[in-house]
Amino acid sequence: MTSSQTIVAIAVPLEAEHVERIRAVDPSVTVLYEPDLLPPERFPADHSGDPDFQRTPEQEDRYWEMLNKAEVLYGFPNESPSGLARIAGSNPHLQWIHAMAAGAGGAVKASGLDSHTLQKFQVTTSAGVHALPLAEFTALGILNGFKRSAELAQDQAAKAWPELRVPTRLVNGSRLVVAGLGEIGLETARIARALGMKVSGTKRSVAPIDGIDEVADNSGLAGLVASADAVVNTLPGTPYTEKLFNREIFSAMKPGTVFINVGRGTVVDEDALLEALNNGQVSYACLDVFAVEPLPQESPLWNHPKVMVSPHTSALSAAENRLIADRFCSNLRTYLDGGELPHLVDTLHFY
Repeated sequence: MTSSQTIVAIAVPLEAEHVERIRAVDPSVTVLYEPDLLPPERFPADHSGDPDFQRTPEQEDRYWEMLNKAEVLYGFPNESPSGLARIAGSNPHLQWIHAMAAGAGGAVKASGLDSHTLQKFQVTTSAGVHALPLAEFTALGILNGFKRSAELAQDQAAKAWPELRVPTRLVNGSRLVVAGLGEIGLETARIARALGMKVSGTKRSVAPIDGIDEVADNSGLAGLVASADAVVNTLPGTPYTEKLFNREIFSAMKPGTVFINVGRGTVVDEDALLEALNNGQVSYACLDVFAVEPLPQESPLWNHPKVMVSPHTSALSAAENRLIADRFCSNLRTYLDGGELPHLVDTLHFY
């Protein structure tokens, strides 16, 4: 239960209109918000803000003094694992932090906090906020692969009009496998079914899902991809998903499979993916995430003719700040009513 007055501090850049909506959740809520202490956004939902922004020593003291008064934080301090580690040690009132990312478990793990400290407060994620833009990006990847957009772009650049006409593939009636049938995966499945695809996928707890032909756990992934025309990864980066897409999984795919990754780059063995691209097992890869980000300049993925590189921006939309604030306001109502917060970071598996 909370005290009669609940203090919320805004730790990351946020428009004043959204701050006012948080204030309006309940009269017992006090929101601490000092925009001059927060870096300006360079683009919509730029939660880290301008990297050149620097607080004066006096502003730095004010920033941490503000955060240390709060019971609830909107965002990690300085949007960083080190900021999370610092506030966990300095704020005795802290009960709950809402993270901007859907996959905030990685940042919680990177903070280096021990399990005892992590039991003192809750961390919720913005999971689900990004489901629709990621699902639409996945549809883009599927259509690009089936409709040969990479080859068309190359021909256009060369002003080449091939004498032999090459057919495209029908998405309707094809099979999609979604690794990770969470909110992103289910939204992806919804759009894929609207295109006429048959969808199967994986989930940690195997149970029938309406509209999904077959559900397996990750140990059954090789069996699922064997009949797939397209495969999408939405899984977070955890020790259990590290390089899940390895040589064995890519070898199990049908030649010509289209592969999309909107989960985390660490889930894919990039050397194995390159082999699969070069031997035709994968005909096209649409990648928004990578094992190392930014993608190193020397990576062959940059120039591969069958690869689209997206700089981890496919979840970004102009509506993101509003949607995250909506999610936070809903969670804050639940918190004030003593309910169970959704989308808690698992501090054992860090997702």
